[in-house]
Amino acid sequence: MARYFDVHPDNPQPRALTQVVAILRDGGLVAYPTDSGFALGCVLGNRDGLDRIRAIRDLDRHHHFTLVCSTFAQLGQYVEMGNDTFRLLRAYTPGPYTFILRATREAPKAMLQEKRRTVGVRIPEHVTARALLDALGEPLMSSSLILPGSEDAATDGWSVNDELGHALDAVLDSGDAGLGPTTVVDLTGDAAEVVRVGVGDPEPFAT
Repeated sequence: MARYFDVHPDNPQPRALTQVVAILRDGGLVAYPTDSGFALGCVLGNRDGLDRIRAIRDLDRHHHFTLVCSTFAQLGQYVEMGNDTFRLLRAYTPGPYTFILRATREAPKAMLQEKRRTVGVRIPEHVTARALLDALGEPLMSSSLILPGSEDAATDGWSVNDELGHALDAVLDSGDAGLGPTTVVDLTGDAAEVVRVGVGDPEPFAT
């Protein structure tokens, strides 16, 4: 059964974050809040964690996971960015966007779109999510917590714990998960392509 951690939305308790990090580093799967609802996350290289996410969400082997980072510098280790892309991401991160970019050799192979060698990355604008990532010191391999039959990510931590506690190792809750998906922007071509319109304003990327 999952351990439930209820933290303050503005100042998440360091002790709770340290315990969640220990669970992640021990191979655990965690539900945590972001600015676009709850997400499921595990540490880099945790293939079992990715399989557990697929089972919870009923996803096929071709689902694209997202690398969720805490800082722009951290993000830059895993994706290739020219000058224009660099300026664009600096302007719109953190925020409710997921960007698809070409992966560097540092990106987890289990997450890559095999033929294109691309990966989705984002920096959430959410205090608890960023605090967890800072405490961990590395990105999380993540997917929105959208249950089969639902269109939106879960937003209530108590409900997540009640419904999925048997399938998770921890639920981190600060009572302020955002509502609505991220806007997904593909930056691998000659021009930006909005793949999905969500909470983030797509207008800056319109061509």
